[in-house]
Amino acid sequence: MTESQGGYPQQQHSYSAPVHPEWPPPPPYRPATDPAAHKRGRGRSPVALLAAVALVAAAVGGGTAYAFQELTGKDTVASAGTSTNVVPAGKKGDVAAIAAAVSPSVVEIQATLSSGSSTGSGVIITSGGEIVTNNHVVSGAQSVKVRTSDGKSYTAEVVGTDSSKDLALIKLRGASGLKPASLGNSSNVQVGDSVVAIGSPEGLTGTVTSGIVSALNRDVTVSTEESQGQGQGGDGNWPFQFGGRQFNGDTGSSTTTYKAIQTDASLNPGNSGGALIDAGGNVVGINSAMYSSSQQASSSSDAGSIGLGFAIPVNTVKSDLAKLRAGNKS
Repeated sequence: MTESQGGYPQQQHSYSAPVHPEWPPPPPYRPATDPAAHKRGRGRSPVALLAAVALVAAAVGGGTAYAFQELTGKDTVASAGTSTNVVPAGKKGDVAAIAAAVSPSVVEIQATLSSGSSTGSGVIITSGGEIVTNNHVVSGAQSVKVRTSDGKSYTAEVVGTDSSKDLALIKLRGASGLKPASLGNSSNVQVGDSVVAIGSPEGLTGTVTSGIVSALNRDVTVSTEESQGQGQGGDGNWPFQFGGRQFNGDTGSSTTTYKAIQTDASLNPGNSGGALIDAGGNVVGINSAMYSSSQQASSSSDAGSIGLGFAIPVNTVKSDLAKLRAGNKS
């Protein structure tokens, strides 16, 4: 017995704790309750997750940005170049939904020519006012006026033309905040697909018709002469050749042939340069040629649309944009 600090006797006990062969465990293991272990775990996981997300975002974002830039240059994005659903979910193929979504992106074009005027349509591809149309709509134009779906009027200049593909690019002056159309992928179009056409036939702005894709890769031959511009001669028809026959007049001696999408959606003079749209609301073609039997009708029963229309595939348009933007006029 010993004396404690306070003067009281204190009993000494002899005690040996049993030794467990597995405790304590060898380093570097630390119990789960060790705060340092929690701290290390929390530090690693978010970093790894963030890195993975960053890599995915870079891959997706980079590819999308490249497609946007390739299609629209420095202006506002019009499309990623791949088909999307422009119409609301559950409304795919609904003509009313497609019309509501895409009509603001289709315009009426009035071109003043040396010998008359030309009426056609166009598709907005950038919010700043770049518009794709047919070359024959603005060919030889001295001035170009454009009316958007909300009734606003603009003066436009012809930026570039390509008569070999019957395409042209015009730019509105002082325009901003326009709604660009989504340019789809015409390689995905199949015979029998539902399509909608929007344009200004006979000056009736924003006319909507629907049908199907009747055939693909049709050889359509059109004139490259300015004197053949739509609306000249008073007939309002653009002459073209198809299947070895002439339609809507003589194409002349200077012509070009391109591969077209054939559709039975009703097209009439003034639809030229307008949009052919798929079930998701993406533009898959630029309407370019149509046969109007009323010009050659032998009886009233032959008058009206006979469902023979053609559109330039949108992939042809996208591949030609750089050339048109560069100011080429051929």
